[in-house]
Amino acid sequence: MIVDFHSHTRESDGALEPPELVAMMRERGVEVFAISDHDSLGAYGTFDVPAGMRVIAGVEINTTYRDNDVHILGYGMRLDDQPFRAMLATNRHQRAARMERMVMQLAAAGITISADRVRAFSSTGGALGRPHVAMALIEAGYATDVNDAFARYLHHGGIGYVPSTYVTPLQAMDAIRRAGGIAVLAHPGRLKDRTIMDELAQSGLDGVEVFYPKHDAADVAEFRAFAARFGLAMSAGSDFHDLRYHPLGVGREVDPNDIAAFLRLLGDR
Repeated sequence: MIVDFHSHTRESDGALEPPELVAMMRERGVEVFAISDHDSLGAYGTFDVPAGMRVIAGVEINTTYRDNDVHILGYGMRLDDQPFRAMLATNRHQRAARMERMVMQLAAAGITISADRVRAFSSTGGALGRPHVAMALIEAGYATDVNDAFARYLHHGGIGYVPSTYVTPLQAMDAIRRAGGIAVLAHPGRLKDRTIMDELAQSGLDGVEVFYPKHDAADVAEFRAFAARFGLAMSAGSDFHDLRYHPLGVGREVDPNDIAAFLRLLGDR
């Protein structure tokens, strides 16, 4: 079974418009998918779902906790839930302020780009992030590609790096549940401190993204065991942003039994 519960569009830091991403899902043969833009539900309502495919409302909420960037995926929320939308707006406001500080720090180091050019790489009102700053740096000739921009300027400790101050994972999980959704820990292999996982599992986490392109066999075994230990559902996603940096494209082929619990949790959402 081919599914994809983690992907991005220009509503956050992806390269494609939502209909273009959905077309790519269809071409890949994806049966069930979610668009999970960072801190934004803006993709929903902008595309038609192809016949034979199922779409689930999704979002990736950036959170910070104990010096870790922790990403919480939410699925099946009510799209018109105003408290939930307000929390996402708070995160997007923080993103915009962080971007302005990055531009100022870069300028102080002689690296001149404009905030307007950074915004041009996202949709109007979309969620801004470091990849948008990277794209402005590439356009201005300061970097050759996104990876180069991060390595030169935007990595932790780099001259253009500004720490994030998002909501906490527990706040994100609570907001997802209040909006009728389920909360899943994204790409746990990227956590600096994996002990956080147990705390989240004991605080109402519903699932964990086990099947992820950068998880090797040992990671998959570890996270599969973690899910079993805490009775969590397992999910799968490509984390697709742009073919230039994600050449594997969209879709993850999984055993239907491995995501059956995840789909049961979603029900008819």
